[in-house]
Order: sequence, then structure tokens, then C-alpha cells
Amino acid sequence: MDIPLRSRRLWIAATAVAALVGVVGVVAYLVPDRAPRAAKVSPTTAAPTGAPVTTPAAVPPPAGLPVIDYSPAPTGFPADPEPAGRTRTAEGLHARTNTPLYDAPGGRPLAYLAPTILGVQVTVPIVARRAGWLAVLLPSSNRTIGWTPPDGDWDVTPLRDQLVVHKGSHTMEWYRDDALVKSWPVTLGTKVTPTPLGRTFVLGRSRLPGEVYADTDVFALGMIPDDPEAVPAALRGAHIGIHTWYNDHSLGKDDTDGCVRLTKSGQQLLLEEISPGTSVVIVE
Repeated sequence: MDIPLRSRRLWIAATAVAALVGVVGVVAYLVPDRAPRAAKVSPTTAAPTGAPVTTPAAVPPPAGLPVIDYSPAPTGFPADPEPAGRTRTAEGLHARTNTPLYDAPGGRPLAYLAPTILGVQVTVPIVARRAGWLAVLLPSSNRTIGWTPPDGDWDVTPLRDQLVVHKGSHTMEWYRDDALVKSWPVTLGTKVTPTPLGRTFVLGRSRLPGEVYADTDVFALGMIPDDPEAVPAALRGAHIGIHTWYNDHSLGKDDTDGCVRLTKSGQQLLLEEISPGTSVVIVE
């Protein structure tokens, strides 16, 4: 997690950087995804033969409902029912307008999912369906879902890829259409600032020029530190990221503030192939 982002600026500071060049702030920005989106797809819900399906009505959102941004998401949403689920999330949802998210089908609206965060289109993985409602992983939150009603103004996009990080073996695997494509050794968070467990997703990418990041873009994930106070002060408010580093000396070790580091060639390959919304699962 070497990528805090506030007020359209993403400031980088890490102890490894301090050892190399002193504590630095590097300005970067999330890069919009330009891949075409699929047309809206209506959700389907399976039901026992002969049993009618009742779609719970959506309560109108109250005035002043918060909008999820890069800061930690509002609380009150339910936990991901399968935080270590390895089944690929094959579809992602992109809101075309501010779309209310509820704590359950027909439940309480708690926040809006915006079409963009800091100007970057946001695609969130769809992890469950119930009576026409869709459950999605939340950005800026860990192991948390929100429900959007069937009449929401959104598009559904197919997702082919999945990244699985194994903390025990310090490896990351890339799957496409459920087939293993490639794996890499990775560096993970220390005991004080561990890489969080659970399902998350690629929120966007950032340009971080300079030797420390090997002049290679970074993936910002929807995940944030489990204990924001444990990270260095300059990193508070940060998201967990996937990126390369100026050397490979720490691969296979616990040496980051929570981020996932891999080789430069591996990061460059993923930047060419992985789209926003792709699920990332971090398991023991």
C-alpha cells in the first residue's frame, strides 16, 4: 500500500523510499480506462418452479446521502458473505449516474455509488443476486458489499480475469477464464502493516514516474488498510496497491506497508491485460 490519494493527488511515502532517497512525495493520477463497456444487462434470479419471485421495493434515498469516494466508505453495509471466495466474479457493474446502495434488498440506502472516483470510471464486481437486486463489492472498504435495486441506472460488463494472492507462499496467480496464465513471487505487508485478506478489485491505475516504482504504473485497489493508524502518517488515507519496485531483493518476504509488489515485467504485463473491476482475492 504505497499509494495514498487525496484531492486528486496521490502522495507516496514509504520507509523503503526513505532509505533510498529520503521521504518523498510523488504526484500521480489515476488513468481512466478507455475500454468499451457492454450494454446494460438485466439481472436474472433463479427461483423454484412455480414459486413467484417478489422483488423488494427500493426505499427512496434520503437527502444528503453520502457518495463513496477514495476516502473510507460509510459504515453500516453488510460483510462480504464469501470474503475468501475463489469463484471468479464474471461481471462488473458500472453506474451511469449516482446509484444508491442498500444494506439489503429492500433495506436502508446508505450511500451512492458514483460513476467515477477522481475522474476514473469505476467498475465494481457483482458477487450476488437476489430477487433482481445486485450485490457488489464496495470501493474504499474491505470485505463489504452493497445492494443496488433492479431499476438502477447501470451497465454490466463481462470480467474475464482474476488475481489470487497467497500470503503463505508469497505468490500471485493470474487467471483468465478460470485458467492459470502466469504466477509471480511477490512482496507483502509486514506484521505491523499486513496486506489485508479478502476479496477486492482493481479500482484503477496510477502513473508514478521515478526510479522507486521503476517508471511503471501502479494498480490502485478498492481495498484500504485494516488498521489505517498502523501505517506511516504520510500513507494514512491510502489504498492497497499492486506495483513493481526499483529492485527485486524483497520478493518472497514481508516488507511493504500493505501493498503487493511483483517484478517489473509482471507488472507491465498485467497493465496491458487487466481491466478495472477485475477481482483480486488475498488468501492465507
